[in-house]
Amino acid sequence: MARPIDDTDREQVRLLHAAGKARNEIARAINRSPSTVSKIARELGLAFDRATEVETATRVRRADLAARRADLAVTLHDIAERELSKMTGRALYFEWGGKDHTYAERWQDEPTPADRRTMMATAGAALDRSLKLAPAREEAGEQSRSVIGRLMEGLARNYADRHGEQGVDDDG
Repeated sequence: MARPIDDTDREQVRLLHAAGKARNEIARAINRSPSTVSKIARELGLAFDRATEVETATRVRRADLAARRADLAVTLHDIAERELSKMTGRALYFEWGGKDHTYAERWQDEPTPADRRTMMATAGAALDRSLKLAPAREEAGEQSRSVIGRLMEGLARNYADRHGEQGVDDDG
């Protein structure tokens, strides 16, 4: 049978609670169970309410996650820009193999149409994910257009400037 609660237990709970100790800390300090400490605290009109602490910790955690999402959105935009910059530059193509395991490389003025499509898909996916993490905000008085829409228009103009009005060769 458990030892009865006495005035010494009550006084210790009151003092330790006033010192800011948590229920389990008090239980260990006075060698009683946490449920006994809760019972004594109820009798004394004391509470172990951590709602304010939890609310503050939750706000801090949300702010940290928002900052991480913003950083990740910037990284994804950087990836998209890097992929797009490859589309019009020189491209190195290489082979490694054959019976003698030889290495051969060749440079082209620009990537093949198939490689450009892959770069565009990578850039588009990175931008899409970035905008989901940190949606673009419309500026007052400005007519907003999507980043991807402006990107596609710029690429179409670039292609037309370099190749005339001909379509992209799908054979890669």
